[in-house]
Formats: sequence, structure tokens, C-alpha cells
Amino acid sequence: MATVEVTKDTLQSTITDNDIVIIDFWAPWCGPCKSFAPIYEKVSESYSDIVFAKVNTEDEQELAGSFQIRSIPTLMIFREQIVIFSQAGMLPENALVELITKVKELDMEVVKREVAEQQAKSGVS
Repeated sequence: MATVEVTKDTLQSTITDNDIVIIDFWAPWCGPCKSFAPIYEKVSESYSDIVFAKVNTEDEQELAGSFQIRSIPTLMIFREQIVIFSQAGMLPENALVELITKVKELDMEVVKREVAEQQAKSGVS
């Protein structure tokens, strides 16, 4: 699947309507972002079951701010609407593929249980 641009208006439905969503927060002036873009695009073509999204932090400053994006590129991965990975910096192709493999292997029932336990400890519902 080719990458898709996501805005504040389309983010929620993108995350809600798909099992796995990987978001690349980037900007046109960012050198590392430009270097990472072809890697991200190439890997996206191997996974038709994953949405590879891009958020232009210049155009979507409110969205970037809501996710507390401080450095770009930043990759954020949602699985079943839960953020399971967030890291600044570009990844080489083999590391991105390895990360995707691990994301797909996650036992989401365990993740959901851990999230519920953390929320209970912090008093968040």
C-alpha cells in the first residue's frame, strides 16, 4: 500500500478503521525526513494490511503538538487504536521491517491488560 497523507480531520478514522497504522511525522525542510521517505515508501509497498501514513508537521502543527512531536522524523505505530511505539529518528530499511514483524507478533490481549493496569494505577479511566 502506498503512503497516505493524514490530517487532523482524517487521523481518527484512519486509526479507528485499521488494525495497524504507522505514522511518519515529517517536514519538507528536514534532511533526515527526506532520506527516510524512500525507505518508508518502499517498505509500505510490502504490507497491504498496514496503513503507512504521513503527517506533514508544517501543515499539521496542531496535530503534531497533540502528539508532543519534538523531533522529526518521528515514527508512531498504532495497533488496535493503542500507541505501541513512538520514536524519533529515521530507521534503516531492515530495522523498519524488523519492527513491523514485532508489531504483528504482539499479543494485543496482553497489551490491553497492561494498559488497563497502568490506567487503574494512575486513576485514569
